[in-house]
Amino acid sequence: MARIGIVNYDSGNLRSVNQALVHLEADVALIESPESIAEMDAIILPGVGAFGDAARSLHRRGMWVPLREWIAADRPFLGICLGYQLLFETSEESPETPGFGILPGKVVRFRGENLKIPHMGWNTIHTREDPLWAGLAADPHVFFVHSYYPEPADDEVVNARCTYGTDFAASIRSGRVCAMQFHPEKSQESGLRILRNFLNTL
Repeated sequence: MARIGIVNYDSGNLRSVNQALVHLEADVALIESPESIAEMDAIILPGVGAFGDAARSLHRRGMWVPLREWIAADRPFLGICLGYQLLFETSEESPETPGFGILPGKVVRFRGENLKIPHMGWNTIHTREDPLWAGLAADPHVFFVHSYYPEPADDEVVNARCTYGTDFAASIRSGRVCAMQFHPEKSQESGLRILRNFLNTL
């Protein structure tokens, strides 16, 4: 059975991601140090919080470089919410702090006078063909909590889009690197199916 590592970097959502994977009977462990990264078959980088704080925490724990090397080597990876945003070069939230820069593009803030920010709650995603969406209904509903979203420079990596004031990239795939702005661990049966599909690709 593949060993799944969830990166612990003082960010939220570790418990709910862990519980969802345990429910799916996955072999799960928290990654607390750079040394434990090499022991994993796949890595999940969750996140709730600020872009800059997350990057600094990963640097402080010595995990930034080995995580970037893992992702750049196209090893199995799933980024959730902030873990998705960190794949890109920069964010308007913390412009002084570089992201991993694995994918070209930037993270921007929602704009609109009548738009409630953060975008919080259930919304529809419009999917492109991808193993992550196997067994899901067309245009599934998933749960979002975010004020920022990535703008990938390459539209070919986008495998799902969502509309909230503007059309934005809700999910990407680049090889074995997958990431999504919504929270599968909070998206009930659809979210569990997405996590199971990720496990099934390992």
